[in-house]
Amino acid sequence: MTNATTVTAGSVAADLDSPDDPSGLIVLAHGAGSDRRSVLLRTLSDALVDRGLAVARIDLPYRQLRPKGPPSPSKAALDRDGIRSAVALLREKVAVDGPVIVGGQSYGGRQASMAVADDPGLADGLLLTSYPLHPPGKPDKARTAHLPRITVPTLVVHGRSDAFGTSDEFAAVLPAFGGPTRLIEIEKADHSLKPERSGVGPTTADAVDGWLLPAARECAASRFGWS
Repeated sequence: MTNATTVTAGSVAADLDSPDDPSGLIVLAHGAGSDRRSVLLRTLSDALVDRGLAVARIDLPYRQLRPKGPPSPSKAALDRDGIRSAVALLREKVAVDGPVIVGGQSYGGRQASMAVADDPGLADGLLLTSYPLHPPGKPDKARTAHLPRITVPTLVVHGRSDAFGTSDEFAAVLPAFGGPTRLIEIEKADHSLKPERSGVGPTTADAVDGWLLPAARECAASRFGWS
């Protein structure tokens, strides 16, 4: 049975889907042009909940302030604060002994990765879909300076036709992460990952279940002394 609830408090607005006795919690933030109800986030959530995980899709603070439009670079720190607040609140709301994984699509995943780089104790793993490695056509504007400070296991889900980073560029940058990484490539998919037809939901869920969740559980065990 899946329990669906909406969680709102302070700077947190989330749709939470959770099976009975979840094996972990995943908190996902949306991309720059969407919100927590995007097709991609709902597709990922459905597939991950089927694997026994609780999934919270959150609206970042900038999206709570206005229903449309891109985020402001000058306010990105507030979006990272929103991710931290959401993780803290959802840890209280979800009774789970397993690991906590944070991430999201494009801008949301980037802000989550920066939050984890600044605060390694925020989560036990990262799930980054369509990470914006650089602006389209501007490979010299790489968004990688913080990656060496990320020590938790990180799963990157990448569309082969993504203009924000080529497969070769991602393969080259993965060693820069400070923790273990895994790259999953989605064929015939661009930055949107085409969730309606690419199979990104079950493909991501397979990789989370088979690699990220065990790696994150090991990370949490070393931090909290789990057996």
